Amino acid sequence: MIRPATPADLPVLHALIRELADYERALSEARATQEQLRTALFGPDPVAHALIATDEATGEPAGFALWFRNFSTWTGTAGLYLEDLYVRPQARGAGHGKALLAALAAICVERGWSRFEWTVLDWNEKALGVYRAIGARPQDEWTVQRLTGSALAALAAQTVQGGKGDVSAPGAVLTAGRSDNRTNSHAN
Repeated sequence: MIRPATPADLPVLHALIRELADYERALSEARATQEQLRTALFGPDPVAHALIATDEATGEPAGFALWFRNFSTWTGTAGLYLEDLYVRPQARGAGHGKALLAALAAICVERGWSRFEWTVLDWNEKALGVYRAIGARPQDEWTVQRLTGSALAALAAQTVQGGKGDVSAPGAVLTAGRSDNRTNSHAN
């Protein structure tokens, strides 16, 4: 059974995320707290959503999917980005992963979204096989890029250096080395 996560699921969702991180050989990188998950999933401005897969025979949580909405400038429509998909080892092979993927695909179709995307570790052959079987295709010409920590802070400092204002505000204009909260109709 697949269902939306509720605040009552936070302890198990947190445990599942840690199990996934351990499986992906990155447990030390999984620092999200239950309170951070509460805010992200159920706060006043949710930035993500989660589904829980439950084993119908035992009623135990079998896995989860955590996702958020993205947007394609090429199609002009929203899409769904799957951040995490995990099925517990003892529940694998029972269709929980495919059921989670099908539920996410249904969300896309029902909402008129054009894409359903995710990344997968290149060594996860089982997952890659499942994804090929459902019709997903790798985007070999694209590579994932990520800024974190000091590199993220350094770039952010360059963007607002010498300027004031909220660059995320409507009408904000970014120029090399500064930001202004005014509309600029000419590109410099």
